[in-house]
Amino acid sequence: MNKIELKKRLLEVCIARQQKTAAELQQEVDETLRLSNEYGAPKDRYDPYRTKLMNQNNLFAQQLKQANALLVTLQKIPLDREIRSVEFGAIVITDKQKIFVSVSLGKVELDGEAFYAISPQVPIFAAMRGKKAGESFTFNGRKTQILDVF
Repeated sequence: MNKIELKKRLLEVCIARQQKTAAELQQEVDETLRLSNEYGAPKDRYDPYRTKLMNQNNLFAQQLKQANALLVTLQKIPLDREIRSVEFGAIVITDKQKIFVSVSLGKVELDGEAFYAISPQVPIFAAMRGKKAGESFTFNGRKTQILDVF
């Protein structure tokens, strides 16, 4: 598989995973709203059950907002632009691991290979930003060689 196809498939896996997360959170938001509506009006001024439902709903709604923001970020990754140095949207192959600079999703499996989806806000990205294939960087006292960037 060529590099463009690999990036396209990896991005599809990441988007599908994020869409699943967003859908699950939407179900939680809908469920807490349904339970709140079925419960009816507050029984008194300090109704603990209704307060709990509303707090859960607010939590799920905030998580859904973040999940959707990550989804939008993933959808902005260009597939048609050639990348030669470590930047947002790059796949970085090192002598230790394979990294996809996108959003923080952690380990992503594709065809039995592990890639680590990281955000540009994490410290390891700062250590390798702008580096090219053949260069190395040091992070947490460990030297890492960059084998390929695309």
